[in-house]
Formats: sequence, C-alpha cells, structure tokens
Amino acid sequence: QVHLVESGGGSVQAGGSLRLSCVASGFSSPNICMGWFRQAPGKEREGVASIGSGGHTDYADSVKGRFTIAKDNANNTAYLQMNSLKSEDTAMYICAAHPWCPFRPTGADFGNWGQGIQVTVSS
Repeated sequence: QVHLVESGGGSVQAGGSLRLSCVASGFSSPNICMGWFRQAPGKEREGVASIGSGGHTDYADSVKGRFTIAKDNANNTAYLQMNSLKSEDTAMYICAAHPWCPFRPTGADFGNWGQGIQVTVSS
C-alpha cells in the first residue's frame, strides 16, 4: 500500500525559507515521479513543482527562481526547498507521487497523495 508522509511545514516570516520533505513508501520501483501541490483557503489546488523519474523538473511560474525540488531515489524522498517566501505562498502543501508522469504533469497524472502540511508566511 502506497503511503506518503510530508514534514517540514510551519510558520515563517516573509523572505524566510522552509524545506518540505515527502517520504513515499509502497512503490515497487525505487525511481518514481513526485510533485508538490498547494491549496489556499477558497482557492483551487495548484501545481507547485514536479520531478520525473528521469530527474526532469518543472515549476509553476509563481515559484520559479525561489523554490527547488529534488529527489532522493534511494529513499523515495522528495524535497521542496522554498526560499524568499511570500505571504501568497501560504497554503496547505500536498505531496503527490506516481510510478511515472508525463512532461509537465498535472494533478490528474498523480494517483497517490499525502495528507498535506501547512505553510504559513507572515508579512
């Protein structure tokens, strides 16, 4: 059974940094596609960043240059380093994973989701 567990969220002032982690278990392959999504109150879920099984990364325009996604294939762990955080980055951040995903995956391409972790940025 697939299980995703996020950690590293919290509260930070604008301009600060946080690093999120997501450990995926239950996959038969050690090299999977993983992504981060976020959802703010009253808003739709949006993709933040993804990293494919081959290491290709993709970012939302709103986080390019500030966020970096990385993956440890040996441990099926994805990281999201978030720098220069803004108040508009405040949201529930949700990890997603799938054995593979296409170029520029959307939420529909992921079949497994974590519970989410809160990130709050105060101005």
